[in-house]
Amino acid sequence: MSKRKQKSKSSTYLSIGTTLFGAISVVRQLREARVEQDRLRLADAVVSAAAIVTGVALLARDIRRMNHDAQASSER
Repeated sequence: MSKRKQKSKSSTYLSIGTTLFGAISVVRQLREARVEQDRLRLADAVVSAAAIVTGVALLARDIRRMNHDAQASSER
């Protein structure tokens, strides 16, 4: 696994908030696509929703790692 610079906790929480705010747009897009029966827009919304779910999962993993690292350093 490669070493990468960790984000700060506040930056990670801000990223989660921004991502979740984007979910509102996707929900709106899903509703409009269903009403208009536009399959292409519906597919786009589904892919966008999947990207949001994946992004939140990645950010949650970063938070867990930060908490684990903080606990490990406090035990030393």
